Amino acid sequence: MSLAAEVLELAKDHGVMIATAESCTGGMVSAALTDIPGSSAVVERAFVTYTNQAKMDMLGVAAATLEAHGAVSEAVAAEMAEGALKNAPVQLAVSITGIAGPGGSEFKPEGRVCFGIADAHGVRTETMEFGAQGRDKVRAAARDHALALLKGALLAT
Repeated sequence: MSLAAEVLELAKDHGVMIATAESCTGGMVSAALTDIPGSSAVVERAFVTYTNQAKMDMLGVAAATLEAHGAVSEAVAAEMAEGALKNAPVQLAVSITGIAGPGGSEFKPEGRVCFGIADAHGVRTETMEFGAQGRDKVRAAARDHALALLKGALLAT
């Protein structure tokens, strides 16, 4: 069983609806989930917020947070996850914001991806350094990590 299928099964078992808030993955997490028949029982909606303006408009990310920390930060990932939870009738939300490449900087290198996971217990964030392995591989690794975060949150409920 795929990781996405495991997430769907756990969400169904727990009666949990899910939302995603994605930037650098551009909807890959929601696509992995919705590729599976029956996913509409637990996937409520997906926010693809590629620009800072979209993050502010759709998820309520504060301009001050973007200014202070930049889009690729745990602070923004937290506000994205909280915004998805607040703006959808769901019990669980995951967010992703990162630098898939090519490019990056000394302070925010290619392959850095920040994640948020929000539920009734609050929001948790983490940063993964996937390295400069190329855009496709970074995005796939970020998708898989977000699915693992969802699975972990569902197992903890």
